Amino acid sequence: MKYTVITGASSGIGYETALAFAARNKNLILVARREAQLAELKEAIHGINAELDVVIKPADLSESEQVHKLYDSLKEYDIETWVNNAGFGNSAPVAKQDVKKIEKMLRVNVEALTSLSTLYARDYSNKEGAQLINVSSDLGYRIVPNAVSYAATKFYVSAFTEGLAQELQDHDSPMKVKILAPSMTETEFVKTARELDDFSYSDNVQKYHTAKEMAQFMLDLYDSDKTIGKVDSDSYDFELMGPIFTYTSKRTAE
Repeated sequence: MKYTVITGASSGIGYETALAFAARNKNLILVARREAQLAELKEAIHGINAELDVVIKPADLSESEQVHKLYDSLKEYDIETWVNNAGFGNSAPVAKQDVKKIEKMLRVNVEALTSLSTLYARDYSNKEGAQLINVSSDLGYRIVPNAVSYAATKFYVSAFTEGLAQELQDHDSPMKVKILAPSMTETEFVKTARELDDFSYSDNVQKYHTAKEMAQFMLDLYDSDKTIGKVDSDSYDFELMGPIFTYTSKRTAE
């Protein structure tokens, strides 16, 4: 029995991605801090298909010990797809940002994603059909004011994931590694980044996608042979494409 792991599954893109994979009859392992929301999602998935096996794994990925404990707890499962969706942002000039919040953001957006990607690649890089999808951002390819630190974490995600994808190709590994790069999406992201009690996208944002739309884009990327699925920050069109960053292949270097 094969499984799809989704981190950050309790809301937003992760939540809708879980429902989208469930509609394709994929057994799921759902990871997030909020166990109650995961339980609600499990119930919603069983409303789609009661036969699916849905495993919930509460974990705080800002804690390194929990990251490794999570991965170790999944050794008994055959993981076909791993989606690193967990992450959050910050909205403030660098000189005024909350250092503790930034440190936590680095642990989730960078450290946890790197550790889980590395462990999954170590175990599954030679398995046909395995896929790793890391969620970056269009700010993983451009920088804007008041989101410099967040953009830096997503530049890391984009560079790391593109590099891993190319590295595995160098070694003829069958595992596919991909990046989903959303732009503004109707999730809890802005509330968390700006530390607000509520935020209306329809009242404050000219263009955005819903989390359900991004989940469909996730499936488009999943089905494709491309490395990147990126939302254009101007047109908001979704584009599938090859790697963007320069990579000096081992084969080229030789």
